[in-house]
Amino acid sequence: MKFLEDRILRDGKVKEGDILKVDSFLNHQIDPELIAKLAEEFYRQFSEDRPTKILTIEASGIAIAIETARVFGVPMIFAKKNQTKNIAGDVYTSKVMSYTHGREYDIILSRDFLTSDDRVLVIDDFLANGAALRGLIDIIRQSGAYLCGCGIAVEKGFQPGGRELRSEGIKLKSLAIVESMDAATGSITFREE
Repeated sequence: MKFLEDRILRDGKVKEGDILKVDSFLNHQIDPELIAKLAEEFYRQFSEDRPTKILTIEASGIAIAIETARVFGVPMIFAKKNQTKNIAGDVYTSKVMSYTHGREYDIILSRDFLTSDDRVLVIDDFLANGAALRGLIDIIRQSGAYLCGCGIAVEKGFQPGGRELRSEGIKLKSLAIVESMDAATGSITFREE
C-alpha cells in the first residue's frame, strides 16, 4: 500500500539492530485514519474468507485488530502476555520469542472466546521472524478453529518469518514489505508481495 509506505518513509525511523520505529503513527501514538485504511484493505484481502473472529497479541496489534474487527462486524480477541486474575479457568497457551524484547514468554487466551466453530483472521502490526504469528497459529490449532490467514501492516521482508509462513501454505498478506533499511543513512526500500 503506497500510502503506508509513504508514511513509513516520512515518519519511520531506522535504528541499529534492524529496528524500524513506527511508534509515532502505528504502535504507540496511533493515527486513526491510517488504521481505518489498513482495516479496509484487510477487509478487501480477506472478506471472502468470512472470519468470525479477529485475533492479535497484546499490545501493539490491538488498534489495527479492533478496527479490522469493526469493519468485518465480528469480535476481536487478543492473546495476553501475562496470566492475570481475570483470566480464570481453562486457557490456550503458547510460547513466543519476542524479537523486540529479546525474551521468551507465554501467550494466553481464554478457551471461552475461541472454539472449533470459529474462522480466525490474525492481524498484527509487524512481522519479522514470525514467532508471534506462530504462537497465535498454535493457539488457533489448539482450539480446532479454522485459520483464514494473517494480515500484517509491516513485514520485514529481509527476515525469514514471512517467507517461511508462506512456504507452509499460510495465506499471509502484508501491506508494506520492507526489503532493506539502513540505520546509518535512514534509507528504507520496499518490495511488492
